[in-house]
Amino acid sequence: MRKPFLEYLAGNIVVFDGAVGTELYNRGVFINRCFDELNVSNPDLVREVHRGYRKVGVDVLETNTFGANRFKLRTHGFEEGLAEINRSGARLAREIAGDDVYVAGSIGPLGIKIEPWGPTSLEEARAAFREQALALVEGGVDLFSLETFSDLNEVRMALLAVRDVCDLPIVAQMTLEEDGTGLYGTEPEVFTRQLDHWGADVIGVNCSVGPHVMLTAVERIVKATSRPVIAQPNAGVPRNVEGRNIYLCSPEYMGTYAKRYIQTGAKLVGGCCGTTPEHLKSIIKSVRMLRPAQRRVEIFVPSEKKSDVRPIARAEKSPFAAKVAAGEFVTSVELNPPKGIDTSKVLAGAKFLKEHGVDAVNIPDGARASARMGPMFLALMMEKEIGIQTILHYCCRDRNLLGMQADLLGAYAIGLRNILIITGDPPKLGDYPDATAVFDVDAIGLTNMVTRLNHGYDLGGNSIGRPTGYLIGVGSNPGAVDLDFELKRFQYKVEAGAEFAITQPVFDVEQLKTFLKRIEHCRIPVIAGIWPLASLRNAEFMNNEVPGVHVPAEIMERMRGAEQRAEGASKEEGIQIARETLLQVRDLVQGVQVSAPFGKVERALDVISAVAP
Repeated sequence: MRKPFLEYLAGNIVVFDGAVGTELYNRGVFINRCFDELNVSNPDLVREVHRGYRKVGVDVLETNTFGANRFKLRTHGFEEGLAEINRSGARLAREIAGDDVYVAGSIGPLGIKIEPWGPTSLEEARAAFREQALALVEGGVDLFSLETFSDLNEVRMALLAVRDVCDLPIVAQMTLEEDGTGLYGTEPEVFTRQLDHWGADVIGVNCSVGPHVMLTAVERIVKATSRPVIAQPNAGVPRNVEGRNIYLCSPEYMGTYAKRYIQTGAKLVGGCCGTTPEHLKSIIKSVRMLRPAQRRVEIFVPSEKKSDVRPIARAEKSPFAAKVAAGEFVTSVELNPPKGIDTSKVLAGAKFLKEHGVDAVNIPDGARASARMGPMFLALMMEKEIGIQTILHYCCRDRNLLGMQADLLGAYAIGLRNILIITGDPPKLGDYPDATAVFDVDAIGLTNMVTRLNHGYDLGGNSIGRPTGYLIGVGSNPGAVDLDFELKRFQYKVEAGAEFAITQPVFDVEQLKTFLKRIEHCRIPVIAGIWPLASLRNAEFMNNEVPGVHVPAEIMERMRGAEQRAEGASKEEGIQIARETLLQVRDLVQGVQVSAPFGKVERALDVISAVAP
């Protein structure tokens, strides 16, 4: 009979198994399949994988349930089978393990971003982990393996969820970048200290990197905790050969590094992606030659670098920010970057606006998901060559968090100070229907990130020295179909650090009034979007094809009547409607952003002149 796992671990070096997913892939399961669901639809195949590791002599088999949470299963249509998939995964491993091998319930990340980086709350994440953990306990696991986590918030929710349902041992593993830190730049000592504090029984790293990089991380981890340490590297970085991912580390190489992990102080070893029973056989051969590791643990955790710098006051961030902070009415005009490299027209427009007293130019990022010059470069040119303030729109589409952090550190260094954070349009709304979108986080998560930078910390909680001083703006949609959802998101943005908001184009003033009344409890300066309609067709497009924009029937009738009166009359009517709208919202908001359709800045200025002193 098996001893309790932690009792066995106290006197032994423990070997976990290798990759389950890679072995299923090697047996012909397409990568777009739901590997976890095979526990139900093809249990013999899963048994075969477990049996291969059992045969070479591992101490622990991990269940085939890494992605068996509600969010990942939902993408394959198997959410309703969550409990059975997890229970079956545990029972299959238990069946092959017998009485002398332990079974670890494998739980991986949810596959979504949770707060503060995404809209899913911590409690929602905890509930998702809890239902998976409960099913694994029902299936008969001996311990839990929380693996391949990059977000400390998320692994903490997984730890709490397991503790909600049982007191079985928990192995908690973070994943690494090639530089040996966590995916958000978190130093190994930092995440080790947190996992130790939160009560993980075993702490370590797995996946993403090969044996060499992981050894450096293990050397740092063992100095930061007295708890047992685990290391489970990939079999190197995969190479694509004729359409299949091939891992190049030999079994002998993996065995050599397993020995080094133990000599460094690790008590548990195993393998992750690309490792096979042959790799584990070599690891076991190397490890079994070693006596149980005896080591004196020197706890050394770098002192947390508390930022001594003062966050920059709003009024000191930029001239535009100073006016916002003072409660003055601000004016801005939206100008799209060019569809090429010729900036002469848009720079001339910016110069014209500066000469006529406009406070700032808004520069959209991938407007309507079309291909244009990057707004950051145009913003820099405008500020340096024209001397007008810019509000840089920065969207989350097609960028990951680390890339966004790098961009925004660079943008601040070159002098940009005002930013409008938006989630972004999917590219299928634009000119490239075959393009794909990547949304690592939404506007709420990015606002949280910029707020951290403004307080002197990066994503991993490391000091960046002098903080950034961005004036943080966000988008808002008074005409949202689901207004309750929009209001909830608006409040989250404010809580994340938003300092002003710019609305979608406003045509229905009553709609705006309703929105403003409902955000009184979390009000920040609101700048109303104003769009001078160019034609009846333009009005129809805005009303029917731009999400969140409602053009009232009376305005549609006015544009229709102008179209019938005379050529060019609809443009003048559009400007008049925009001027009237601006006057109606003047005392409700703290500024306006007027769009310049087709880059015609004179039309935008005609609208702004309605409130000129």
